[in-house]
Amino acid sequence: MRETGSAALDPMPTRCASALRLALWVEHGLEPLARAHLGAQITRIHHFGSFSCRPIRTSTGDGRAMSAHATGDALDISGITLSDGRRLMLRDTWSSPQTAAFWQAARASACTWFPTVLSPDYNALHADHFHLARGRWRACR
Repeated sequence: MRETGSAALDPMPTRCASALRLALWVEHGLEPLARAHLGAQITRIHHFGSFSCRPIRTSTGDGRAMSAHATGDALDISGITLSDGRRLMLRDTWSSPQTAAFWQAARASACTWFPTVLSPDYNALHADHFHLARGRWRACR
């Protein structure tokens, strides 16, 4: 996957179902929210990738179960670049008065397309990204 909607992204090998959910979220959630809250188009989506053969990470160390990343069923989105040149990385702008409403709405809209959405509000391990995953576990935090 190299782009979705009007937004480019670095190549991200992932499962087709995850790529489709990402494309739907970007088109029906993220892009309209950026126009409404930030007054600009998204030109790039920044990410930490999808596939990573590893166990679930917890605040106390690695868990026993494998992460949804091990099967390409999870994506980690770290920020966006806008048409006006602003680069909004979650780590730096999650709580900013200028962008907090956008990020909160973006998280809520991601929950429409992904059963599991973990954000900087969830825990320190997610302070710099949205973890978007398909699967059985449902969470919108």
